[in-house]
Amino acid sequence: MISVARKRGGALIAAALLAITSAAAPVQAAPVEHIVNGTFTSGTDPWWSTANTSLSATGGQLCAPVPAGSVNPWDVSIGHNEIPLIDGAAYTLTFTASASVATTVRANVQLNEAPFTAALSREVALTPTAQTFTYTFTAGLDSANGTFTFQLGTPAAFTFCLDDVSLSSEDSGPPAGGAEQVENGDFADGSAGWYSYGTTSSVVVDGRFCSVVPGGLVNPWDAGVGQNDITLMAGREYAFSFDYSADPGATVRVAVQLGADPFTSYFSRDLPMTASGGHLAATFTAPADTDLAQVAFQVGANAAGYTLCLDNVSLLGGDEAPPYVPDTGPRVRVNQVGYLLQGPKNATVVTTSTTALPWQLRNAAGSVVASGQTTPRGVDQASGQNVQTIDFSGYAGQGTGYTMVADGETSHPFDISSNLYQQLRSDSLQFFYIQRSGIAIDGSLVGAQYARPAGHLGVAPNLGDTDVPCQQGVCDYRLDTRGGWYDAGDHGKYVVNGGIAAAQLLGAFERTKTAPTAGFGTALGDSTLRVPERGNGVPDILDEARWELEFMLRMQVPDGKPRAGMAHHKMHDRNWTGLPLAPQADPEQRELHPPSTAATLNLAAAAAQGARLWAPYDKAFADRALAAAKKAYAAAKANPAVFADPADGNGGGSYSDGDVSDEFYWAAAELYLTTGAAAYLADVTASPHHTGEVFTSTGFSWGSTAALGRLDLATVPSGLPAAEKARVRQSVLTAADAYLAAIGTQAYGLAMPGHAGAYFWGANSNILNNAVVLATAFDLSGTAAYRNGAVQTMDYILGRNALNQSYVTGWGENASENQHSRIFGHQMNAALPNPPAGSIAGGANASLDDPFAKQLLDGCKPMFCYVDDINSYATNEVAINWNSALAWVASFLADQGGGGQPTPPPGGAVTCRVSYNNYGTWHGGGGFTAQVEVTNSGLTPVNGWAIRFAFTGDQKLREGWSGRFTQNGATMTVLNESFNARIQPGATVFVGFNATMSGAYANPNPGLITLNSNACVAR
Repeated sequence: MISVARKRGGALIAAALLAITSAAAPVQAAPVEHIVNGTFTSGTDPWWSTANTSLSATGGQLCAPVPAGSVNPWDVSIGHNEIPLIDGAAYTLTFTASASVATTVRANVQLNEAPFTAALSREVALTPTAQTFTYTFTAGLDSANGTFTFQLGTPAAFTFCLDDVSLSSEDSGPPAGGAEQVENGDFADGSAGWYSYGTTSSVVVDGRFCSVVPGGLVNPWDAGVGQNDITLMAGREYAFSFDYSADPGATVRVAVQLGADPFTSYFSRDLPMTASGGHLAATFTAPADTDLAQVAFQVGANAAGYTLCLDNVSLLGGDEAPPYVPDTGPRVRVNQVGYLLQGPKNATVVTTSTTALPWQLRNAAGSVVASGQTTPRGVDQASGQNVQTIDFSGYAGQGTGYTMVADGETSHPFDISSNLYQQLRSDSLQFFYIQRSGIAIDGSLVGAQYARPAGHLGVAPNLGDTDVPCQQGVCDYRLDTRGGWYDAGDHGKYVVNGGIAAAQLLGAFERTKTAPTAGFGTALGDSTLRVPERGNGVPDILDEARWELEFMLRMQVPDGKPRAGMAHHKMHDRNWTGLPLAPQADPEQRELHPPSTAATLNLAAAAAQGARLWAPYDKAFADRALAAAKKAYAAAKANPAVFADPADGNGGGSYSDGDVSDEFYWAAAELYLTTGAAAYLADVTASPHHTGEVFTSTGFSWGSTAALGRLDLATVPSGLPAAEKARVRQSVLTAADAYLAAIGTQAYGLAMPGHAGAYFWGANSNILNNAVVLATAFDLSGTAAYRNGAVQTMDYILGRNALNQSYVTGWGENASENQHSRIFGHQMNAALPNPPAGSIAGGANASLDDPFAKQLLDGCKPMFCYVDDINSYATNEVAINWNSALAWVASFLADQGGGGQPTPPPGGAVTCRVSYNNYGTWHGGGGFTAQVEVTNSGLTPVNGWAIRFAFTGDQKLREGWSGRFTQNGATMTVLNESFNARIQPGATVFVGFNATMSGAYANPNPGLITLNSNACVAR
């Protein structure tokens, strides 16, 4: 997702939206204290509480018992109403609070009416010892009806106590300066200066401009009122406001935008209006100079007719916007989620000191549990900060609410646990279900806020994905391309990005067949995710990947057509749509774009991998996927240089790729691993990538996929010659060594160089993909340093970075929540949700490839080139291939537990040697006979045993002997019989079986055989 291949255009919003209200006209106030009885010397009035708790004032503080069993934080609340909120005013909030047991609550200053917009929202970590908290903020909205609340609901009971509460504000001063840009905004001169079109009538009545709007218009822009020839100056701040009503009610798109093609939007809001009316006030910064801007009210796309009335329309501006300074929080930077119990624990301190500093690790009660000295690291290249590092890996305790203290600063809280990442594995995979196209999203599975009707199935206003034409001149047929995942912040679907995303989900599951710590996939099995297919006997992660694979298969050019067997590169809207926009509300025509060799090879690779993993569960689908993969690979070889046009970027990203040698290598590798066919192996070994360097310092991604082939050749069982397999595996270890070296040079501990060229569009996924290589090296070698490198890389993603920013929604004290997305547009429309927990942002991008980031962050050091704003698509978008990298690494980390090795059974660790003997294919090729020999190479007897291994294709157990055999998917489990339950030291147990197979899939020896969950050494 680099800028040259994925550049947004058209109606992208480039505005810094700072203040939006739908209440009364702006309220201004002098400096004043807004809290009455903040010392509780006069009882509890005027403080209030929800019905499930009570307030008491004793000993000069307010206390409230919080019952156990709350589902949501707001289920138990206390607060103080009648807080005036003043747009642009500076506020200071101070209070002293404690909890009878350590817990986290949330303090909010917000509207006391829908949409309950927050001016301040902070998680507050409380302990039994009272602490004083101080926050400063700017309101960003105008309302006389504000409230200050504590949201206290938790699963456990506790008592909350509060004292010395103060909330004061200073008047923000005059509004943005400069001239009034709107002519006749109070309509004192009738309708002079204003236009209207598509309406039944427009007239000034009682000093208001009113238009009668017909119902049934398809698009918002099919009718409108507004004013042209507005002058804007780049980098200057503007205050936009107006009064409105719509009778009986409607949604109106309000915009300040370029009044000529391509109608670039500088401010946009889909505003629900009612007959009772309201006031909107907003500020934004113009990204460009123009005298052709327009104030536009786009009034179409409502089912019923209505009357729109406007008054007091104002656009004041011209002042230079103040420089943007990110709030980076405490100077001690940690993984805000936490640290594995038996793993590396590192923090970074931003400081002016050049000599070592003392540090203290404190538990939730505030007690010092470890201490030491920092290590000075000098000026960090990526951040420009003088930093020091802290290594507290030697601390062996565990718990919640730890903090690190150094140089007078206290870090965000974090946990130390063996079970940090299990929920992140689930959340990061859950992202894909919510991104699905062509299916209604079930709120009972993922939360009511994410429920929505199926998108792009041809239900108006959608034109649908069930019968999609090509771009003009591309083809003479139409395809049903329903399903798949919406790629990123737009509604497009791209085979080249879907390929790597599906492959990484498939790879996360395939790893469970060969990695000693992965437990043969129990944690990724059926009913482990919240998807509609749960309970069908298939691992949920395979069900999710299939949703994308089915779409990719539908993108294949039909037989009898030019370039049959190739895959269309992408399909998306004919024109860019604005933010936000629900999939089911997208009115644009969908189009197929020309086939490309890159897309065709992505289809071949992902479908081949999916075939071997699906073969034990749905043979018909697996065979269909394998046939499509073979056809696609042959079509790519016949059309080896058909490239996507880099200029084909209207309505969706271009995803152009002029070198597909890496995709040829990846596809050949997957087809070889699935089929074992010599022809594919010959293509693998002939590729320059087979012996070339495929693991670059800045990681792999959708446009450089050779690493995917190399990783699978290193881990998936195959008939690759032993020396060749050893060389391939060593290349992974060598790359991992280089990434460990990079971690050692980076004061923030990530496997990425510090220069600006390492921070690009979507770099967070490349950073995680370097962690994939480190994790794979650990799976291959068992060397703890590789595992620790992957752990440290996740520290960067979850907050140990220059911005003190967790890039994963819902994970960490200061986590991204306004990622660029048309679906998750809460920042622009409070009725919409933020992205779901587990959604990763693209991350710092020194190229600043969008106008919003460029205007705000120009001159930034690489690690500071990020802003958590929905308008910054080049730093803050969501994307399926970024979340697939997160899901792979989260799954690996969730498998590590305390130390990354299986827990020894009672009586001590099992050590064993194993031999798997395939005695050959039966006559006719319908099956084979094999025997497993396991030797106890330990010093104590094994009393009762379970042998486990996994197949790679469609092998099915027919019968076994000398053990009790069961098969679940590809995994075979053999339990002892009564007569051979005891294996003495040095003794060997033999088990044998017959299995059927089709012959279409490879049948290599398993890559991992365990005895009582412990990996055995091959002999």
